[in-house]
Amino acid sequence: MRIAVMGAGGVGGYFGAQLARAGQDVAFVARGPHLAALRERGLTVESAVGPVQAMPVTATDAPGDLAAVDVVMFCVKLWDVETGARAVAPLLAGGGIVIPFQNGVESPQVLMRVLGEPRVAGGVAQIGAVIKAPGVIAHTGTMARLRVGAFAGGPRAAVQAFVAAGKSAGIDIEYTDDIRRALWEKFVFLVALSGTTALARQPIGVVRADADLRAALAASMRETVAVARAEGVDFDDAFVERQLAFVDGLPGEMRSSLLNDLVAGNRLEAPWLAGAVARMAAAAGLPAPVNATIYAALKPYLDGTS
Repeated sequence: MRIAVMGAGGVGGYFGAQLARAGQDVAFVARGPHLAALRERGLTVESAVGPVQAMPVTATDAPGDLAAVDVVMFCVKLWDVETGARAVAPLLAGGGIVIPFQNGVESPQVLMRVLGEPRVAGGVAQIGAVIKAPGVIAHTGTMARLRVGAFAGGPRAAVQAFVAAGKSAGIDIEYTDDIRRALWEKFVFLVALSGTTALARQPIGVVRADADLRAALAASMRETVAVARAEGVDFDDAFVERQLAFVDGLPGEMRSSLLNDLVAGNRLEAPWLAGAVARMAAAAGLPAPVNATIYAALKPYLDGTS
């Protein structure tokens, strides 16, 4: 299978490396010092479950230079969705598809508008991974899971072929018949995790152990669940408690990508996380004071400080 990884950060770098190591034809789209390191020294993944040492890879900053692919793993930051979609359009000339593995719940609609509904599926990545240094991906803990699926009338067979390729690479991957719900399940968890860890400037272990921060974490989840229900995605009343139990099992040192970007002085995805919940809640006439406050507190840093 020919695969292009658009955005070779923590998610794209880790899973792309596993696919490439298993013999799939993988090309990475990156930029800056990370791209230079990939070209010069190859890709290294520091992980307890999928380590890779200086593996030679195909890497470019120009997707148009690549041949058509079967799947684009779309892993760019949320502010780059439309620009990234236009950049990968030529890669779909042979009938390929795009699977976004991003934070938030809104990017599939943007991709469909640019590329057409038959070319876009849905993906959920559950992993703690970052670019530790140019050419080096660091994976925290052992969780590294993908959930993928086609939307109604979407490219089901192509997505299932990607699942088969992932399983052959030893990836924990599964096909779901309700990818929209899976996206919202992650959104409920991620909005709360990213918002509270960024606001406190602390990893999840500190957040979950402090009674006030834990209460904010739970309240953020409940606000997002209310928005999901307004969008037609149903969650039972015990969902938040199950998510909190999941949080309790995470490595205490796990940090959200939002926190990492905040500390590094990078641009933030907050408008599509806590900000999106506040925006969608307001449109639905629902209260979301916790997420609105988190977003307001992060607004001075949205464009980065470095």
